[in-house]
Amino acid sequence: MKSKLEYIWLDGFKPTQGLRAKTRIAENFSGKLEDCPVWSFDGSSTRQATGGASDLLLKPVAIFPDPDRNNAYVVMTEVLNPDGTPHETNGRAHIEEEDEDFWFGFEQEYFLMDPKTNKPLGFPADGYPAPQGPYYCGVGADKAFGRDIVEEHFDICLEAGLNVEGINAEVAAGQWEFQIFAKGAHNAGDQIWVARYFLERTAEKYGIVVDWHPKPLGKELDWNGSGMHANFSNGLMRTCGDKAVFTAICEEFGKNIKEHIDVYGAYNDQRLTGLHETAAITDFSYGVSDRGSSIRIPVGTVEDGWKGRLEDRRPASNGDPYKIAAVIIKTTHKAVAKM
Repeated sequence: MKSKLEYIWLDGFKPTQGLRAKTRIAENFSGKLEDCPVWSFDGSSTRQATGGASDLLLKPVAIFPDPDRNNAYVVMTEVLNPDGTPHETNGRAHIEEEDEDFWFGFEQEYFLMDPKTNKPLGFPADGYPAPQGPYYCGVGADKAFGRDIVEEHFDICLEAGLNVEGINAEVAAGQWEFQIFAKGAHNAGDQIWVARYFLERTAEKYGIVVDWHPKPLGKELDWNGSGMHANFSNGLMRTCGDKAVFTAICEEFGKNIKEHIDVYGAYNDQRLTGLHETAAITDFSYGVSDRGSSIRIPVGTVEDGWKGRLEDRRPASNGDPYKIAAVIIKTTHKAVAKM
């Protein structure tokens, strides 16, 4: 039997990397990652190499069944130089500290855009819909726009074995969210990028564009932007029962603002304005159940006797989850080491 292996990778576009993909055929494929060969591609067409030395390598790092194609798999890969070293655009390979004791729950927001109007679904060609208010978790043809795409994507992710934990319509018209839970920076990044790939490909069938920009409608308009809130915990946070641990971690995050913002996504300054459930990008704050803070301490963490998670609300919807998870692990380790 012949199987389709869809290799996906991140290109070299700046300031935000995009997804690329191509398919190869494998005979009598086992379905196992170790049986996925290293492949190559033309890096000069993805802003990752020059025409005179264009071959780059694709190293398989994760594999998932592809429910939307017959006899198919999606293979997440890392980009390597011809000598086998990580390419400079390979954020996954540059994770300094991996720690599978860290659990991540990413809340991936995005807009579904009509390419004919270049506006979100639900927006008239001229003007704007009713102000935001009824769209968050809304039900009905005048509140929820693009549900067919969202539901199809949801099913594909679940059938593929991704740890998608939910979906919902978001605050602005045409804006949606899915949530993914994973352990470790590598696994969390793999799952978010594969879920993004499935969404892009599903929306293709409907002629709709997925917009990952954190503020596609412009910061001057009264519409929410898109984030990728990062919920995280490690074993200590889940078991300590000590407010001081959470305070120390939040304080350490406040000492490393630039290191985090540098990898939390391009154009995030347009979203982190201090309005629309965000803290200003120039400020840092934390608080219990405070969606206007940089880091929210969920009320459940407090009610469970200071055992649980924190939510960094600053990451943008277009951020690289590999880099976001990596810097969260790094700063949390710093905080714990000082205690």
